[in-house]
This record gives sequence, structure tokens and C-alpha cells, in this order.
Amino acid sequence: MKTFLYSISALFLIALVTACAKEAVKPTPPNIVFIMSDDHAYQAISAYSDHLIETPNIDRIAKLGMLFTNATVTNSICAPSRATILTGKHSHINGKVDNHFPFDTTNVTFPQLFQEAGYQTAMFGKLHFGNNPKGFDQFKILPGQGKYYNPDFITKNEGKINVEGYVTDIITDMTLDWLQNERKEEQPFLLFYLHKAPHREWLPAERHVAEFTQRTFPEPPTLFDDYSGRGRAAKEAEMNLLTDMHWAGDSKIYPEVMDELGIEPTSGWDKAAFEGEVGRLNAAQRATWDAAYGKVNDDFKKAYPTMTEEDKMKWRYQRYMQDYLGTIKAVDENVGRVLDYLEANNLMENTIIVYTSDQGFYLGEHGWFDKRFVYDESFKTPLLVAWPGKVAAGTKSDEMVQNLDFAQTFLEAAGIQAPSDMQGESLLPLLTGKSDQWTRDAVYYHYYEYPSVHMVKRHYAIVTKEYKLTHYYFDVDEWELIDRINDPMELKNVYDDPAYAEIQQELHQKLEGLRQKYGDNSQISQRYLNEYLDYLQKNNSYAGGKNKDLLDDIFKDRKISSEQ
Repeated sequence: MKTFLYSISALFLIALVTACAKEAVKPTPPNIVFIMSDDHAYQAISAYSDHLIETPNIDRIAKLGMLFTNATVTNSICAPSRATILTGKHSHINGKVDNHFPFDTTNVTFPQLFQEAGYQTAMFGKLHFGNNPKGFDQFKILPGQGKYYNPDFITKNEGKINVEGYVTDIITDMTLDWLQNERKEEQPFLLFYLHKAPHREWLPAERHVAEFTQRTFPEPPTLFDDYSGRGRAAKEAEMNLLTDMHWAGDSKIYPEVMDELGIEPTSGWDKAAFEGEVGRLNAAQRATWDAAYGKVNDDFKKAYPTMTEEDKMKWRYQRYMQDYLGTIKAVDENVGRVLDYLEANNLMENTIIVYTSDQGFYLGEHGWFDKRFVYDESFKTPLLVAWPGKVAAGTKSDEMVQNLDFAQTFLEAAGIQAPSDMQGESLLPLLTGKSDQWTRDAVYYHYYEYPSVHMVKRHYAIVTKEYKLTHYYFDVDEWELIDRINDPMELKNVYDDPAYAEIQQELHQKLEGLRQKYGDNSQISQRYLNEYLDYLQKNNSYAGGKNKDLLDDIFKDRKISSEQ
């Protein structure tokens, strides 16, 4: 009998030990540090290309993990991109199609799901829409676009506050303070670390203005693009460095110098944009600023009277790069501070670290600044992902991935069930060496905000690794086919080239399939257009553009063109 009881006890102990062992090896949910800058072009990260600037700290993430060379957005404009990231849904589904209408807060965002699953959640920096982000235990966010110097913040616990200093440094200080003093070691965390930079109007930190205002950068081959190989959409956009960039707000020519030289403001916001940013500087900050930009203005006054149009274009490109890249210098330094903290506190091993941007940006390519088009520089975005032990160091992927995929990727990594109406695909197969499980070969894009600043026409597109088929469907009816392999600078529309007839037909079919898959169609496009034009007329809002007659015609004829 004793032998029997001993045997039963032994079996019980074995079962108990086995159960404990299984419990012991249960994977710990990973922490997630999501780092996003605003308008950070992939061309301005040295892990992609070192011809403009070195970004050694951002590059550290690529060295630790994977760099995506075909990471893209669904809608290249700030607030809609962020809404897509948070909801895992295309703009026409989550409702945030442009920067004008508010975000529908009935949307379920993935941070809410993380919070419900027991994660500690926090957000610091630029959200861009809404003052009370759902799903966060702690937040300190910039109102709207935010300011570079001495910015205001909307906080969860303190209300609205003002902090003296430079915004990139301050956002990082807040992030590190939370990691050090509020993070609970017993909980996994989801941390949003969101920079304002390098968003327009590009004010570098005091410590960088002297250096960057004296630097010279290589020009892009398409700086003087004449758009002869494409249609009206490219020709009529208003984002040219020479003719559409603000002299005061963007190029930092003092308003009194503009008056002295007889330079007309580019728009009614030109001088106001300058005062709205530079006017916030305190006396010490302004002294540093004037020491550098005073010289810029003095040199410009001497050169301007004899400058040709080509000279002015080249000058404006250099001024743009000096300030844009100067803001990125501070971003890179501060990303390094956060990575250093994670390393020093043993938080690297089970933490997913992502660096991305809400979209790409033109750095003089096609003579442009800004974004919006489906051309690569705005459609593609940087994406670097590290997860030591899970993602092989120093790897690359050229698969067609999107910001649509972030929500489902993070949810799967954390073992949280994704809602069935999310439209992305988890990137884990690509990140963990199981690329044979990845099936997507094309992505869908749709831009809506027209007529508006920069006057980029409404369009949707399908993009594969090899081709890009785009339909501009309002105020114009143009189809454009770009051969991404043989025309990487995207200068020639081959839609009507007989050599591409078979490819054109195939892409039309695939595009229609994607529109059905994601639930987009002409009726939805027409509804969003009508709502937008009603909004502009009701508020007597001038929606950008230099040609008022064109806008009058747009308000009269609201009909979008056919899809095929």
C-alpha cells in the first residue's frame, strides 16, 4: 500500500514539476518602444543613404535588426497616417482621410487593446490630432503641430503646461523620466516616443545652427524636373522650392530683409509662420539664432540682386537642407539617449524597437518639398525594427509593407488578439526569418486632401516592387504607369506605351481586386469629396492654391472621374 501511495505521490510531484516548468518557460510579453518622427525622409537616414547626413544612433537600430527598403504609407499626410497606424485600417475605413476633419474616437486603437491586456502605456511628443489619446496611462503631447522652441504640452495629469527649451530634447527628457520613475518593472510596456522634427518650418537646436547654416549639400538629379514626362497632376502641384516655399517662414529671410529687397511673400502665412516660430525664442535663444541667421541674411542681401532663377533655386535648396537636416541631427542625438538608457538598464533583450516616420518627404527631388504624392520620396517611409534574439541583426527586407501593418504586428508579438476588422498584415514572418509565409505582393494607396495647400490632386494607386499604377480622378482624369525598376526617378509615364499594354491590364485587374479587398470605391470617394467641399464652403475657407478661378470651377463641378 505504501509503495502504491509513494508511486502516486511521485507521479503527482512529476506532474507538478512539469506544470511549473511549462509555466516557467511561458514567453514574457515584449516591451515595445515605437519611435516616430514627422516627415523624416528615408533619404536623410544614413542607414539608407549617407550622401546627406550621418545618423549613427538611428542606424544602431538597423544594425541590431531589420531595415525595410519598401516600407510605405497608405495616405501620405500626417494625421491620416497616424490614424492608420493606431487603428490598423485604411483612411476610408477609419474616417480620417485628411487633416481637416476630426478623428472618430469610436475607433478602437491598438494601445487600448494593450492597456486592457495589462501593458503599461505611455505617449510623449506629437500625436497631431485629439487632446486625450485613448489607451494611455500617461501622456504629454504637443497641441496640433507643436512648436520647436519653448513648446506647450497637453498632459494627462497637469493640464496644459509650457516647457522652456528645444522640443526634441524636451520630448526625450519626458520619455526618459517616465522610463526611470513611472515605469513599473513588473509590467510590460508600450511606449510611444514621437518627435515633431523634422516637420516644417525646420528650426534646428541652438547647438546646431552655426554648423548647419554653413554646410553645403549635394543636389538631387531631378532638382530642375520640368515634369514633361508626366501629366497635369505633377505640373500643377504647388510645392516647388523656388515658387512655393516661404521666404521668411521656411528660408528664414527676415521679414524686414524681404521688404528691403522687394521680395513678395509666397503666401499670407509667410511672415506669420516666421513670427510664430522665431517669435517664441527667449533673449538668449534669439541671440544664438541671430548670430547664425544674421550672417545668412547679410550674405543673401549681397547676392540677391544678381541671382538668376537657377541661382535662387540652388540657394533655396541649400537653405532647406541646412535647416531640415539640422533638426534631424537633434533627433538622432536624442534617439541615442533613449537607446543608451535601454542598454544600461537591461531593457534591450525583450524589447521591440521601431524607428519610422508618418510618411516620407521630398528633399528637392522633382524640385519639391512636402509629401502627398505616391511618388517614392513621400510614399516610402523609413522603417527599422530591432528585437534582439528574435530579429537577425543587420538584415534587410524589400517586401511591400505599410504603416497599416504596425497594429497587427505589435498585437501578434504581444499575444493579443487583433480585431477582425483590422486590415494590415503582421510583419512577424518577415522579422523572424519566415518570409516564405509572406504573401503580399502589392499595396494600396489613396490620397484625398484636394483642393488644399500644395494642390496635389486626389489619387489612388497600386504599387508592386516593379510597377506603380496611379489614377488621378478629380479635376483631372489621368492614369499613370511608372516602371520602378527601369525608371527609379519616376520621370516617365508609360501608361500608353504599347510595350506595357499587358502589364497595364494586369495592374488594372489587381488594383480593382485591392479596392474590393479593402472596401474602397468611387461612391466612398465621392462622399468624402462632397463632405470636404461642403466644409470649405460652409467655413468660407480658402483651401490653398494660387489659381482662384480653378477653385471656383472645382466647387461647381464635383463629379469624380470613372475608375477604369
